[in-house]
Amino acid sequence: MIDFEKQLDALSSAGCLRTLSTADTSLMINLSTNDYMGLADDASLVDEFLGQYSPLTRSMSASSSRLLTGNHAEYSALEAQLSELYGGRAALVFNCGYHANSGVLPALADKDDIIIADKLIHASLIDGMRLAAANGTAVVRFNHNDTAHLRRILEKRRGSSGRAFVVVESIYSMDGDTAPLHELVELKAEFGFWLYVDEAHAVGARGDGGAGLMAELGLASQADIIVGTCGKALASCGAWVVSSPLVRQWLVNRCRTLIFTTGLPPVNVAWTRFVLRKLQTMDRQRLHLKNLGEWLTKSLHCDIPKGGATHIVPYICGENSAAAALAQKLRDAGFYVLPIRHPTVPLHTARLRLSLKANMEKRRLAPLIDILNQN
Repeated sequence: MIDFEKQLDALSSAGCLRTLSTADTSLMINLSTNDYMGLADDASLVDEFLGQYSPLTRSMSASSSRLLTGNHAEYSALEAQLSELYGGRAALVFNCGYHANSGVLPALADKDDIIIADKLIHASLIDGMRLAAANGTAVVRFNHNDTAHLRRILEKRRGSSGRAFVVVESIYSMDGDTAPLHELVELKAEFGFWLYVDEAHAVGARGDGGAGLMAELGLASQADIIVGTCGKALASCGAWVVSSPLVRQWLVNRCRTLIFTTGLPPVNVAWTRFVLRKLQTMDRQRLHLKNLGEWLTKSLHCDIPKGGATHIVPYICGENSAAAALAQKLRDAGFYVLPIRHPTVPLHTARLRLSLKANMEKRRLAPLIDILNQN
């Protein structure tokens, strides 16, 4: 039996205890949000939306699963909009990215298949793999962004009758680096695996129209599954899966996290549609955000990742206590930065995750750079 009090005391002693913060960030520069395009606090955007869409009482809840009475017209409209964004491919909207990632893999993979995933994928994908493994699917991890290691795993499976699913993120949320997407597509052509790309931290912030990093590189059609989320750059809630029409229909019939949950409220889906239209005109802001990430990385004398700097800049502190102390120093200086500690990241790699927004200016970030470079 777990001794909850003892275990929580141990977490606290190790500097690993998580708490829910209710800090007022309105007077600080917030570098811990995933609001990459700066839309979540844009009051004029909300006013414009409400001027076009008056949320009635009946619009505040779907009140049912999508397979019962919760599949309102806003869903179809958003999925049609996403299909257009991704060149006519099928789209399926989920309640959140966690639902998508934890539900899609166990729905698609069976006991003859294997899932091969990057070691730094998100917890939602890890849970999806665990559920698939419980059904008999083999699961293997390859070293982060190491395509040579991935190749060795794939070569061992040559001749296997089952399918292989290779799972990566386009931009990794804790390291801010990008997957070697061109190399992955080349390996896919050679080995014939299914390529699953989680674009949670890229959609809205990267690519023409905000379609993500795969689209920016002209590779979106090469991914069998693309997952995008609405709760980050889109300043909304929900997620989507882009796939073939056949896979979409299969998920509607087999994906438990879609089937057995109440749908999103119509007002939320309508807001996502509204923001998505706005994002398609924000290429200038996306370029500024990309340049801002490169500038901050160079200013902090960080090693630029192999795939290039992004709008997520990690500042490695080492121990949990050091990350917590530096985060407090930055908060005292007007920068809201929360420490990312073990076990969220590997032991001895606690860090500050500097998350940039498209409406930030270099001059406002200069004191942050001074503090970190003097640390």
